[in-house]
Amino acid sequence: MGEQPPDGGVEVSPDDIEALDARWAACWTPHEVARRLAGIALPWYVAAGWALDLFRGTQTRTHHDIEIGVPAGRFATVRERFAEFAFDAVGAGRIWEAASPEVLSATRQTWLREPATGQYLLDVMREPHDGEVWICRRDPTIRLPYAEIIRHSPDRIPYLIPEMVLLFKAKDVRPKDQADFDGVLPLLTGVQRETLTRLLRRVHPGHAWLTALRMDENR
Repeated sequence: MGEQPPDGGVEVSPDDIEALDARWAACWTPHEVARRLAGIALPWYVAAGWALDLFRGTQTRTHHDIEIGVPAGRFATVRERFAEFAFDAVGAGRIWEAASPEVLSATRQTWLREPATGQYLLDVMREPHDGEVWICRRDPTIRLPYAEIIRHSPDRIPYLIPEMVLLFKAKDVRPKDQADFDGVLPLLTGVQRETLTRLLRRVHPGHAWLTALRMDENR
């Protein structure tokens, strides 16, 4: 999203947060998302905390919502798959209901909403890409083929590799992010730890997790 958010939208105040949380109470699970996206002709993946749980092979905590990443230039395919739902754009503390193409082009996050109930079911991040090459929104010089950043659970649910999930979580570490890092770190291979270390040094130099990675490496 650019420096200036698009016009319009509804500002989300601190008093609205609790009501918004309630609207996510019936969000889909990774299995439900995979069922609904079966056969879709684009690379997609479960992201954030759910991706780490898919990597770990079990659900380790409650998840407020569910987030997936899709190529921004192919979002229309996702929209067609969920034609019976509305897509609200989100950004800069505002929500644009049933977002127009102009608003979508100026934002990157979209919440899928069930019109009849107003419930939010899925958070769709429209990520930068160059054809079949994924571009990291935190550092556009980090570019990798989708085949290298997507892994699959035993029941074939695609998820973002843990190194990238943790890189995104490193920006603003909340208690749940720290717990995710602490739980996943012992499960990373040497190559994965090296990759995460390199990415953190590049995007978040001096991050506290680098110390933990060094300590884990020396055990």
